[in-house]
Amino acid sequence: MAKPKIIYRCTACGYESAKWNGKCPSCGSWNTLEEDVPLPTQAVGNNRRKPVDLSDKIQELEEVDTTADVRYHTGVGELDRVLGGGLVRGSIVLLGGEPGIGKSTLLLQICQYFGKEHTVLYVSGEESAKQIKLRAERLGVTTKNLFLLTVTDAQSICDTISASRPDIVIIDSIQTMRMEEISSSAGSLTQVRECTNLFMHTAKQLDIPVWIVGHVNKDGAIAGPKVMEHIVDTVLYFEGERNLSYRLLRAVKNRYGSTNEIGVFEMQDSGLHEVPNPSAMLLDGRPHGVSGTCVTCMMEGSRPILAEIQVLATKSGFSAPRRQTQGFDYSRMVILIAVLEKHLGMFFGTLDVYLNVVGGFQLDEPAGDLAVALCLYSSLVDKPISERTVAFGEVGLGGEVRGISHIRRRVQEAERMGFTRCIVPHQCLHELKGGSYQIRIAGVRNLRQAFSVLEKDARETTGQGE
Repeated sequence: MAKPKIIYRCTACGYESAKWNGKCPSCGSWNTLEEDVPLPTQAVGNNRRKPVDLSDKIQELEEVDTTADVRYHTGVGELDRVLGGGLVRGSIVLLGGEPGIGKSTLLLQICQYFGKEHTVLYVSGEESAKQIKLRAERLGVTTKNLFLLTVTDAQSICDTISASRPDIVIIDSIQTMRMEEISSSAGSLTQVRECTNLFMHTAKQLDIPVWIVGHVNKDGAIAGPKVMEHIVDTVLYFEGERNLSYRLLRAVKNRYGSTNEIGVFEMQDSGLHEVPNPSAMLLDGRPHGVSGTCVTCMMEGSRPILAEIQVLATKSGFSAPRRQTQGFDYSRMVILIAVLEKHLGMFFGTLDVYLNVVGGFQLDEPAGDLAVALCLYSSLVDKPISERTVAFGEVGLGGEVRGISHIRRRVQEAERMGFTRCIVPHQCLHELKGGSYQIRIAGVRNLRQAFSVLEKDARETTGQGE
C-alpha cells in the first residue's frame, strides 16, 4: 500500500507546502503550518461537465419573502441579545471557548425552551447518551422534543437530518466529526473544514439552524482552519476565568446582528444563569473608606456597564519596582504613571503598582483612563475617593482629558445605580444639555482639575460630618 502523501497547510491563510516552515511564505504568520493529508483528486478524463441553466431560479430582491418569522427565541435574554434578536433559520452558529467554560451546558439548557414548540437533535461525538441524560437531569432539562444521536460520521449525520427534519440541530463538537472519504484523523484541518462545509450546505438547503461547538487552541483561537470562521454565519466566544463564576458571551462575527453586544452569565450548581444587571453585580461588595478605588463606565456595544477599578501603590522591596495589571492594558498604565510624574509632580519610581478591574472584565477602551489616574492619585496620597463618584474620560500625554463617545448613556447608567457625582471631559458637556439629571456633573479639561474636584468633594463631606 502506498504511503499517503503529507503536506503542511497554514491555518491562517490555507497555504500548502511540501515541507514544514516556521514562517508561512504566503501570509508571514509564525508557527501556523500544520501537518495534513490532501484531499483525493478524481480523474476527470475527457468527460467534461455539462452546462446547467439556472436562470429559472434567479429571483429579484423584491420577490424574496421575509414575512415569515425567521428567528427562534432561545429563552435566554442575554443569548438573544448577542445573536441580534434570536437564532436565524438556516444559519450556522459556531460557539467556542475554553474547556469547562460552559458551552455544552448553555446549549443543553436552551433545549428546554426550544423543546416547548420545536424538535431538537443533539449530536454528540464526545459524550454517550447516558452521560448527556445525567447532565440534563442536573440542569432540569426534561423536554420530550430533545433527541440524542451519538455518532461522528458527518455524512451520516447530514443524511439523518435530511430524513428526520428536526427544527434545530446541535453538533458537539466539530473537532470529533470526520468524513470517511478523507484519510486524515478527526480534528485535522481538512476534516474540520470539510465537515463544517457539509453542515453549512445542509443548514442552507433545509433551512434548519445548526449550532456547532468548537474547541480552542493554546492561543485562545478556535482550533482548526481560519476558513471555518468564514464559512459559518455567527461566531460566539465564551470568555471568563476558570476560578470566577461569571462568564462573558461575545460575538466576533454576526451576519444577522451587531458584533458589539455581550451577554453576561453566572455559573451556578444548576447551570448558567443570565445576569440582566451586570453593573450591580460588579459593584457588589465594594470596600468602604479604602484608597485607590474608583468606578468607571465602559461600553460593551450598546450596553453601559459600571466597573470598579482598584490600584495599590506600595513601597517596593526590589531595585526595579513591579508593575502588574489584571483586566487593563499594562502599557497604558505605564503611560498614565509617566503622565502623572511629568505634569503633576507625583513620584512612583520606588513604588510597586498593582491594578485590577474587579469581576474579571477587560477594560479595553480609553474611557477608563481618567478613573485609573484618579485611583493612582488616591493610592499614592492614601486618600479614599467618595463611593458615590464615577469618572470616565481619555487622558492624553499632556495630562489633558479628552472627550469620549456615548456620554449620555454612561451618565444615565451612573445615575440609575445611585451615584451622586460624575466627572466627565469638559468637551462632552454640550452633549448633556437638555437633559434632566439628579447626579452632579463636573466637566474637567485636565487631570489637575479632576483632582481639584475630588478635594472639593472631600472638604464638603468633612464639613457635613462636623
